[in-house]
Amino acid sequence: MAGLKRRWQNTRDDKISAITVSELVSHQVDVFCWCNRCTHHAVLAVQMLIDQFGPNIPVPEIGARLRCSGCGAKDIATRPNWPSLGLVARHD
Repeated sequence: MAGLKRRWQNTRDDKISAITVSELVSHQVDVFCWCNRCTHHAVLAVQMLIDQFGPNIPVPEIGARLRCSGCGAKDIATRPNWPSLGLVARHD
């Protein structure tokens, strides 16, 4: 049974991949960038990223090619800048 489960997990993992910059165009979503050193953050336009890095770069890999404009660090995390769901929970 272990071999069957391992094969199932391997085929499932092959189908999971990071979203690319070109896929964000159809969702009309930009890229959110966060500096892990100084917490500076910014939203970068998708079209600018396509012009600079090409359309097939995965969004998480963009951070490795950026430098923080606040502190100069290269430790940048990137993700799609999905629209806010608004207030989810209220804490008093």
